[in-house]
Amino acid sequence: MQSTGFWAGAGRWAGRAGVALLSLIALGIGVSFLMVAVYRFVPPPATALMAWRGIQGETIRYHYAPLEEISPYLARSVIGAEDSRFCQHNGFDVEAIRKAIREAEQGARLRGASTLSQQTAKNAFLWPGRDWVRKGAEAWFTLLIETAWPKRRIMEVYLNIAEWGDGNFGAEAAARAWFGKTAADLSPREAAMLAAVLPNPNEWRLDPPGPYVSGRAGTLQSRAGTVRAQSLDACLF
Repeated sequence: MQSTGFWAGAGRWAGRAGVALLSLIALGIGVSFLMVAVYRFVPPPATALMAWRGIQGETIRYHYAPLEEISPYLARSVIGAEDSRFCQHNGFDVEAIRKAIREAEQGARLRGASTLSQQTAKNAFLWPGRDWVRKGAEAWFTLLIETAWPKRRIMEVYLNIAEWGDGNFGAEAAARAWFGKTAADLSPREAAMLAAVLPNPNEWRLDPPGPYVSGRAGTLQSRAGTVRAQSLDACLF
């Protein structure tokens, strides 16, 4: 009888735990849908990375600007730097992923193949890090924003919450801090310089730019011209 009672109690506990887990998952899904729906129209008030930088003692500067108030040179430079198939893929660049895997199999260092959509999902909704839980959540939010947001909105949010060093988040804050002008007035060279430091904005400086950043900016300025000439920005303009 005691054995039967034990297993019955264990079964009830497992059942309650299962219900609690399913409820938690359902709550997470519901919250994610709600956040994506709200951010479709409302600027994100802050991000987890902004909060973390604030805890580290940085003064956060964040000025949200609609896409039409950001120089198209910047969007084109970012596409050239980070995601040339941004307007063609549905959130994941399968070709880039396959290429990265092939290069790794040949002995090269495994490089990232995340799209601008994935980076937007990560920056807007998630915490900094590289663990598998966060990567799974990133994939989920990427699917959601690609379904619920137009590409223009994805680019707008990306350009507004990207980190550009020294507590500057978004194109408007970065343009004011580094060039003393609005994001709308960025020149092709200035836009390319901002895109050049995106992978590591706290180490690749703009004040003044080093040889690497200057050279990469020149490359990205040329790529931005290609983006426009080949209509790789057709989903934006």
